[in-house]
Amino acid sequence: MTAPFGRFFLPGPTEVVPEVLAAQQHPMVGHRGEQTEALLGALDAPLRAVFRTANPVVIAAASATGLMEAAIRNGVRRRVLCLVNGAFSERFVHIGVACGKDVLRADLPWGETFEPDVVRRLVSQSGADAVTLVHSETSTGALAPLAEIAQAVRETPDVLLLVDAVTSLGGCPIESDAWGIDFVLTGSQKALALPPGLALGVASARMLERARTLPHRGLYLDLIPYDAQARKRQTPYTPALSLLFALDLQLTRIAAAGGIEARWERHRAMLECTERWVADRGEALGVAFLPKAGRRSWTVSCLTVAGERTGGSVAKRMETRGFVIGAGYGKLRDASIRIGHMGDHTVKELEILLGALEEVLRRG
Repeated sequence: MTAPFGRFFLPGPTEVVPEVLAAQQHPMVGHRGEQTEALLGALDAPLRAVFRTANPVVIAAASATGLMEAAIRNGVRRRVLCLVNGAFSERFVHIGVACGKDVLRADLPWGETFEPDVVRRLVSQSGADAVTLVHSETSTGALAPLAEIAQAVRETPDVLLLVDAVTSLGGCPIESDAWGIDFVLTGSQKALALPPGLALGVASARMLERARTLPHRGLYLDLIPYDAQARKRQTPYTPALSLLFALDLQLTRIAAAGGIEARWERHRAMLECTERWVADRGEALGVAFLPKAGRRSWTVSCLTVAGERTGGSVAKRMETRGFVIGAGYGKLRDASIRIGHMGDHTVKELEILLGALEEVLRRG
């Protein structure tokens, strides 16, 4: 409770600055009244700037998995091609099956990324009407070439691209409109550095057009009323008001710090700091990046650990020094550690963390 800011480096939830936490103490207001409409109106333009879109940003009181399901229910007619290279991209497979869709999965080893030519071939052969992709795979720290993949997908007419940008949006460039992404979603607890509980997303015009033709979109996850209500500065269901007050303050802080581009650059600098540290010390310490250079997340570094050490044991030893990092995830739990350098963290804080990690690794 009293630890200084800059020691909590999980890949989500990330650390939240005290003033943003305190914003949640705003007194309650009627969520169908003028004050909430004014709040949602104040959020509109800053959220569009973060998502780089002219379309309304959907805000749901849910985890990002809720909008992953919304993507499937609102964007898939019959068959969906799921690009799987980690635990969270596989989640799209499970959601597609649960929603009764014809799911075609394409797999790569964890840590690798799908490249545009491969995606182009898969889409053309699949007969799918939608493709799912995780931009920054939180379980592996791999970053897909989203702009190029979006271009490849759009070469096949009437195929939608549905993107999980949970650990990338706010932490690295995403151009929702310019790249032609049909649905992009994130969660509040990652690079936006808010408490968990909000899912945010943007649907393209053709995504909404398709949704209107699809039965069984569900109720809570039907994007049509979300879009309609967003245009009226409202939400279709009870909003998480306390989190909206925190979001309002955080968006103000992002703008005051140079806007979303400056936030991207700080995250890029943190990745480069980690890359230099691994290049200089990794071999001696028995750690290495899982993804290859050029395909590494700007927000989550996944490092393999050699020898008898496990990701969990390294993470526990870091806790004794007052730092929190992540063990590996899923089948990489024992073989890796994950550092979530995202949100409001800085290069200086990251350098301190890496110094402590070096001491832990040198002691075996």
